[in-house]
Amino acid sequence: VQLQASGGGLVQAGGSLRLSCAVSGTPFSTIQNLSWFRRAPGNQRELVATMTRDFDTTYADSVKGRFTISRDNTKSTVDLQMNSLKPEDTAVYYCSAHGTLPIVKKNYSYWGQGTLVTVSS
Repeated sequence: VQLQASGGGLVQAGGSLRLSCAVSGTPFSTIQNLSWFRRAPGNQRELVATMTRDFDTTYADSVKGRFTISRDNTKSTVDLQMNSLKPEDTAVYYCSAHGTLPIVKKNYSYWGQGTLVTVSS
């Protein structure tokens, strides 16, 4: 399974960016969870947003109302629309496909390579 993230860059505070993650090597619609994580310099990895196979979503409190996660089962992509960006959103963003295989109950997780988002004040 491969995940390829793109869309990072430099943006001014208050601006917007859209990250996209292309997933290949597995039936996309069956992936249990698709998530975006981020890691800011000196910080631990933080879960930003998740969308389940059933299109349920959860967000970190710090991004609620500003970020929107979406998945397109026809294109095998998961996107993160980021609006009203703040300097504290500066981080490397990673996409992940993860969940638990049914029947065998084995956990799986796959990661993209990360894309840098820098928000200037």
